[in-house]
Amino acid sequence: MRRFVYYVLIVFGLLSVQVSYAQGKMIKTMMIAGQDGSHYWRGACEAMKQILENSGMFKVDFAFTPDFGGDINAFKPDFAQYDLVVINYGGEVWSEPVRKAFENYVAAGGGVVIIHSSVVPMAGWKAYNEIIGMGAWDGRNEKDGPFLYWKEDKYVYDYTPGYAGYHGLQHETVLEHRAPEHPILKGLPTRWKHFKDEIYTRLRGPVRNVEILATASERGRHEPLMWTVKWGKGRVFVDLLGHCGNDPNMIYSMECTGFQVTLIRGAEWAATGAVTQEVPWDFPLEDTCTLRPEFKAPFHATN
Repeated sequence: MRRFVYYVLIVFGLLSVQVSYAQGKMIKTMMIAGQDGSHYWRGACEAMKQILENSGMFKVDFAFTPDFGGDINAFKPDFAQYDLVVINYGGEVWSEPVRKAFENYVAAGGGVVIIHSSVVPMAGWKAYNEIIGMGAWDGRNEKDGPFLYWKEDKYVYDYTPGYAGYHGLQHETVLEHRAPEHPILKGLPTRWKHFKDEIYTRLRGPVRNVEILATASERGRHEPLMWTVKWGKGRVFVDLLGHCGNDPNMIYSMECTGFQVTLIRGAEWAATGAVTQEVPWDFPLEDTCTLRPEFKAPFHATN
């Protein structure tokens, strides 16, 4: 009987959250993507839309750029209509009016989530590099700022010359939380196994107002995989996880429960400055991956 009452209270709590957001508090979200020949970005966007909307907290609209060879000036998103912008983009730099509108949006307090390969493009856009904190490839080198990694409980700023960006073959990896009291991570296991993914390392950039949330040990260093950036009044959550290959069957990284939970929590924090979600019982452990292939929590997935 006690277990039945416990389950009823859980369901009531989840429904209350969903009803609350449905009554005018839904987080309006724009997801930007396009022009990425190395990733199945359409499938990734659909997966993330389901992850966010299945939480009952977000309403997601897509804003896709023209394809390669199209007129980038035709891309004119209205940032002001949204609480949150999720960037899953890998193409050419946006037009100057769009760049300026995005900078104004973030400076005024707009929330931003940067996913995986979105740290690669637009290296020549100074403000974008500041907003993402650090990036990879696209000509980035020591002129763009130091490498940043974690060693012996400290940030290491490495000014060694060299190009930014490296990844090996896809593999499972164990993430370690470096800011466990941050709202995005609070209450979650501090070490957990992420499912097969393409792990980016050797990122560099301005690294101003960056807080490292989680790292993984790669090639002898603890490399940042999640971090936040404060830019103006805006909050930015950067997540290097979430590789989706160039066909519809390669979205397995986004099936990982850890990816989905931290995405939702990071998105809520970026949009609102707080995290209201409970810690789910199906979150992965250090030696155990867990998956949500339907991109939503199973029934009773809260403590």
